[in-house]
Amino acid sequence: MALIQTLAYGAGAIGLAIAATYLIPAQVHVERSALVEADPATVIALAASNRGYQKFNPYLAADPALKITHFGPDHGVGSSFHFDGRDGKGSQTVAEVGPAHVRYEIDLGPMGKPSQTLRVTPTDNGTQVTWSMDADMGLNPIARVMGLFMERMMGKTFEAGLSRIQAATA
Repeated sequence: MALIQTLAYGAGAIGLAIAATYLIPAQVHVERSALVEADPATVIALAASNRGYQKFNPYLAADPALKITHFGPDHGVGSSFHFDGRDGKGSQTVAEVGPAHVRYEIDLGPMGKPSQTLRVTPTDNGTQVTWSMDADMGLNPIARVMGLFMERMMGKTFEAGLSRIQAATA
């Protein structure tokens, strides 16, 4: 009887813990900005090209063995690449290009399909570049808990990429 009661309490605690994860927001937004000494058109041209993106890809600096395979057009909507490295594998595709932004659709397979956007705003000293990511963590309780750490993880990645944009456009 005591064993059944202990198992019931354990199952109840696990059930409560899983239910509590549904209080965590499913939507995640991460954003970083930096001032770049380049005109907006230069930044957009670089960001809208699968090969241009590699000049500031923050994952390349962190993982020199990262494998990149380009496909689709070299520039503009549809410009894409597959990646495979220590941080994961998937693909990134330019989904939208405008005079002040480039939006990417990223496919990480079972890990999700976040969207990232680079926005440019001209300033007196160059261009304010804002890199953001939006992801839906869905109903998976583990993914929702991981979403709590996205700000810290992706924020550092975006900061590294933004500094590489400065270097790539200098």
